[in-house]
Amino acid sequence: MIENFRNIEYLKYGNERQKLAFNEIKRHKIFEILEKYNPILTGTIPIEIDLPESDLDIICECENHSEFKKCLTKEFSKKEDFKVYSKNQNGIESTVAEFKTENFLFEIFGQNIPTEKQNAYRHMIIENRILNQKGIDFKQRIKELKSDGLKTEPAFAELLGLKGNPYTELLKLEIKNCGQ
Repeated sequence: MIENFRNIEYLKYGNERQKLAFNEIKRHKIFEILEKYNPILTGTIPIEIDLPESDLDIICECENHSEFKKCLTKEFSKKEDFKVYSKNQNGIESTVAEFKTENFLFEIFGQNIPTEKQNAYRHMIIENRILNQKGIDFKQRIKELKSDGLKTEPAFAELLGLKGNPYTELLKLEIKNCGQ
């Protein structure tokens, strides 16, 4: 079980896609470039429920969205299909950059919230705990639902019988002080 998602070294010892993600992140110096923004790789690849088209989601903490947007543009604008934009997510200003490298689509996401308190990280920690508790068959069923078109959180909600907004309901399963 992964204890520290902040350090991407775990990817080196994971499945083939995780190893490829590690090499891609290192080759493009993504975490070095984003270091001052406390980046964390989140999403489905770290917890092995990704699909072939899954992207690499990196969350960041940015106090100044204008400065963050300039940094993203300076560092990544020469990458294929680069775009950077702002959006309001659940009432929170967010800056997003997307681009492609040889093997992945990257999405870099910044909010003025510590990365470990952002919903993407919190969801991943909860999902990882559930996957470890429920086992390989549950993980396979999640991947099947995702292959059928469901997003990750709705897939978990369906299998767990959660009612209401799956993103909100999943957060209710969070265990405080679980060491992650």
